This record gives sequence, structure tokens and C-alpha cells, in this order.
Amino acid sequence: MNVAFSVRLPVDAHSVPLVRGLVRQALQYLGVVASGIEEILLALSEACANVVQHAGEHEEYQVDVTIDDHVCRISVLDDGDGFDVAAADAARPGSPLDGGRGLVLMTALVDRLDFRETADGRHGVLLEKRLVTSPRMRLLPT
Repeated sequence: MNVAFSVRLPVDAHSVPLVRGLVRQALQYLGVVASGIEEILLALSEACANVVQHAGEHEEYQVDVTIDDHVCRISVLDDGDGFDVAAADAARPGSPLDGGRGLVLMTALVDRLDFRETADGRHGVLLEKRLVTSPRMRLLPT
């Protein structure tokens, strides 16, 4: 089974729980194990929080989600200026209690993390995670 959707959200902190809820519902429906859901949601939260914090004057951002039987792919795109990933890695604080640990968390939580600029000039992050499902957990159609 495949699930795919795209949402455009306002650049504010209240949009993050909304997109988390949408993704949680889709993953639960497909029977993804709880630990996998939580890892995906935490990585998604970090990506969205980065947009909310750094997107500047832009009013919205886009989240594209594609889930199949094996992989969840999430793309978070905004019209902000983007950033230099290599410079951010080099400047990463030494203490895990310092700010800027979102890249570290996302890297640890997903199987693939990729930053890119689209042909239309938007900047984004791609999160990809292999899925483990439990047939017992799949919701039955009503």
C-alpha cells in the first residue's frame, strides 16, 4: 500500500504538531512499529523547527510525504536562504546541551538525510527511513 500527500503550512510553531499528527496517522494506519514512528516524527519535527526558526519572512513551507511498504520519504521545502551543511557540521557545538543539535538528531534517526536546492530555488531536506511493520498493528478498514 502507498500513501502520499503534500501540505503547505504557515511558518509558525503551531504548524509542527499538525504535520506530525498527519504523518503519525498515516504510519499507524500502515502498521509501522511505534519506535519507527517516533524516530520519523522526531526527525520531521527537527526539520520543520529549522524552517520555522530560519525561513525568515516567508509565509509558508511545504511538506511532501510518500510512504510505501518499505520506506517513508519526507521532503521539507521552504523559500528561505538555505545554509552551508559543511559549515554547520564544522561549527557544531561540543556539548549536546548546546543549540544546533538538530542535524545530529536527524542523522541518527533516519537512514538518509539529504539537503538540496530545487530547480525553482527552494531549499529543502529529504528524510528517508526504512520501515518495519507489524501486521497485527495495521488498522482494519471501517
